[in-house]
Amino acid sequence: MLSKKTQYAFHALIHLAENSDKGPILISEIAKEKNISIKFLENILLELKNAGILGSKKGKGGGYYLMRTPKEIPLARIIRLLDGPIALLPCVSLNYYERCENCRDETICGLHEVMSRVRDASLKILENKTLKDLVHKSPA
Repeated sequence: MLSKKTQYAFHALIHLAENSDKGPILISEIAKEKNISIKFLENILLELKNAGILGSKKGKGGGYYLMRTPKEIPLARIIRLLDGPIALLPCVSLNYYERCENCRDETICGLHEVMSRVRDASLKILENKTLKDLVHKSPA
């Protein structure tokens, strides 16, 4: 399940993508538009900035902006950055692997096998879908 933090990050990123033609966007505008606490949003946007997804500009005309186009920002990257592993079990995680304490042998564990398949199916979608896929289409 996506955390509130990650959900808010996606809402903020969508807002930035939809308004990218306006230049940097103030945190207060995003917070008001998406009904997110400014303090919580500040932390989220700072994490995204530190990861190179967002840039920021101080002073008049300042705010946050996307460092890449929406089609260059995979959903899996945002989820991993803010929520950690996409896998439902640590023993099937590609980036955060940990052996399960109560498992004798992963090679014969049915749960491991099924959760590996769930991970693969999720990753197939999340690594191939981008922020662009979340952006609302303007009516023609």
